[in-house]
Amino acid sequence: MFSCHHVFITLFLYRYLRLAVNLLGFCMHRPIPIPGSPRLTSQNVTVVIPSLHGDGGELWDTIRSILATEPYEIILVTVGAQERHAKHVVKELNLSKVRIYSVSQPNKRRQMVRAIPEVQTDITIFADDDVTWPSTLLPWMLAPLEDERYGGVGTNQRLRRAESPNLQQRVWGYLGALYLERRNFDCASCMFIDGGLPCLSGRTVAYRTSILRDPAFTYGFTHEEWLGQYQLNADDDNFITRWLITHGQKISYQHHKQAEVLTTLEDNPKFLKQCLRWSRSNWRSNITSMFCDRHIWTHQPWSTYAVYLTTVSHWAFIWDLLLIYLYLDVARSWQSDSRDLGLAMLAGWMISSKFLKLLGHYIRYPGDFLLLPVSIVFGYFHGFIKGYAMLSLNVTAWGSREGADDDDAYRMIRVSQKHQEAINFQNSACYSYTQ
Repeated sequence: MFSCHHVFITLFLYRYLRLAVNLLGFCMHRPIPIPGSPRLTSQNVTVVIPSLHGDGGELWDTIRSILATEPYEIILVTVGAQERHAKHVVKELNLSKVRIYSVSQPNKRRQMVRAIPEVQTDITIFADDDVTWPSTLLPWMLAPLEDERYGGVGTNQRLRRAESPNLQQRVWGYLGALYLERRNFDCASCMFIDGGLPCLSGRTVAYRTSILRDPAFTYGFTHEEWLGQYQLNADDDNFITRWLITHGQKISYQHHKQAEVLTTLEDNPKFLKQCLRWSRSNWRSNITSMFCDRHIWTHQPWSTYAVYLTTVSHWAFIWDLLLIYLYLDVARSWQSDSRDLGLAMLAGWMISSKFLKLLGHYIRYPGDFLLLPVSIVFGYFHGFIKGYAMLSLNVTAWGSREGADDDDAYRMIRVSQKHQEAINFQNSACYSYTQ
C-alpha cells in the first residue's frame, strides 16, 4: 500500500512534470523557416471570413490588414440582409479582391461550407472578422505547406490591448491576454515535442483546399454528432484539427513575431461567458479525441498527457489543497523549522509555476506583474467555470456577442430532428448573392 510520501511524490510529478518539459520544449521550438525559393506565394491563398456583420469599422480594418498581405482574394460570408451593406462598402471602397456571399441564418460552419466551393486557390485561410494581420504573415503560414505532408497551419495570437483602458477593462484585458499567452505556450511546446497541439484556432488558420473539398470531409463537417444524441454545428476548428490528425495530415504552428495575429476578447464580465464557451468546446473535443478517435494516444502521447488529459484531471484548487495536505502529513514528524521551510518552498513553487509559462507577457508588460494575484485567484475560480461547463455540454450559446445566438438552436440538434434540419441546412447553404 502506498504511503502519503509516495502519493505526494507521484501527484507532484504528475502535476509539474508537464510544466518542466513544456518549458524546455517552448525554449527549443523554432518555426519552419521560409524557403529561399518558395513554391507557394500569396497568390495561392484565398482568405475566407465568416462574419455576422456586413459593415463596421472593425470588420473593414480586418479586411484592410489582410489585403496588405496581397492574397489572391477575400471571400466574406455574412448573414441575410447584411450582404447588401457589405456589397455597398465594397463598391464604395473599390475593393476588387473582395467577394461577398451570405447564408440565411448565422452559423460559422454553414458560412464556411458556403465559401469553400468558391475558392480558386490551393490554400484556404479562415480568419475571424476581428483580427489584425501583420504584412509578413503569409510567407510564414505557407512555409510548412511547401511540404505536402502538412495539411494545416496555425499562428501565435496576442491580444490587441485597449487604448486608455479603465481599471475594469485593464483587469479583464489582462486575463484575456494571459489566456492567449498560455495557449501560445502550450501549442509551441507540444509542437516541438511530438507535433501535436490542442486545436488549430479558427482566428487565423490555413488549410489545403483539396482537404476541405473532399466529399468525406464535407459530410463529416456538416453531420458531426455528439454523444450519439446531437448533431453538432459548433466547434468548427476543433473538428477540422481532429480530422487532420485522424487522416494522417501533419499540422504546424508558426510561433514567430512576424506571424503574430492580433485579436480582441471581451474586456468586461462577458469574458466569463467566453471562458465558459471555450471550456465546453474543450470538453466536447478532447473527450472525442481521447475516447472516440483515440488516435492521439499513439501519435501524440506527450500532447495527450500535457493538454488533453488536463481537461479531466487539472483542477488547480483541488490539486493545490491536496498537495499541501499530503505534505503536512508527510512532514508532521519533522522539526517545526524544517516543516515550515518545506511548506514555504512548496508554496513558492506553486505560485511561481503559475507565471513561469507567462513570462513573455510580463517581459512585454512588466506593469502587469502587479496583477499576478488576480490571475492566481481567477485560475482557482476557473475550476468552477470548468465544472459548470462539464455539466452543460449540450449548451452552445456564446452569450458574449450581439447576434451570435440568433441561430443557437441549430448549433446542437437532437438526432431525432436531424433529417429535416439537414434539408434546411442544405437550403440555407445555397442561399446566397454574388457580385
